[in-house]
Amino acid sequence: MTDQEILACVDHTLLKATATWDEIAKLCDEAVRYKTASVCIPPCYVKRAREDFPGLAVCTVIGFPLGYSATQSKITEAETALADGASEIDMVVNIAWIKSGLFGSVEDEIRRIKKSAGDAILKVIVETCYLTEQEKIHMCEITANAGADYIKTSTGFGVAGATLEDVALFRTYTGKKVKIKAAGGIKTKEAMIALLEAGCSRIGSSSAVDLITRQP
Repeated sequence: MTDQEILACVDHTLLKATATWDEIAKLCDEAVRYKTASVCIPPCYVKRAREDFPGLAVCTVIGFPLGYSATQSKITEAETALADGASEIDMVVNIAWIKSGLFGSVEDEIRRIKKSAGDAILKVIVETCYLTEQEKIHMCEITANAGADYIKTSTGFGVAGATLEDVALFRTYTGKKVKIKAAGGIKTKEAMIALLEAGCSRIGSSSAVDLITRQP
C-alpha cells in the first residue's frame, strides 16, 4: 500500500476543545496538499473551511463526544452543518440508550438523522470501548438497517480506540452496504495499514499526515 493510497483514506482530524482557526486552516491546507479523504473539524469552523477551501471534503461531528443529546438537537446540528457546507457527518450514537437496551430508539435516531443528511455521508460512532460484543453486533445490524453509510469505532475521547478485533467484527456483521471507519489511538503507519487491510475504508487521525509525510 503506497503512502498516497493510505492518505486517500484518511479523515485528517482536529477536534480538540482548544482548536484555533489557524490550526484548522493548517489542517485544511495539508489535506488539500496531500489529498486526504476529508478534514474532520468542529462544527463552528465548517462554514469558513468551506469558503476558504472550496474543493475540500469537509466532515464534522454531531452529538459529540458523549452522544446523549436529544435527537432533535442532533438533527438540528446536522442540518446546520450541511447548510454551512459539510459533506460528511460523524454522529455519536446514544450510548446511554444502548446500555439501557433501547435499540429501537437508537435505530430510529440514526434513521432520522440519515433522512436529514440526504446524500451526505453519515458515519455512526458507536464508541466500542463502552460496549459488549453483543452490543457491538446489535449496532452493526442497526447501523445497516437505518441506512447509514459508515460505522465508526470511536470518538478518540473514550477510554480506548480502534482495534483490529472490532474492525473484524464489524466486517462480519455490517454487510456490504456499510463501510467502516477506524479512529482513536492510531499512532503508526503500520497500524493504519493493518486497519485498512482488515476492512476499513477510512482512518480518522490527527497524526496520519505527519506520520506518513515527515522525513525519517
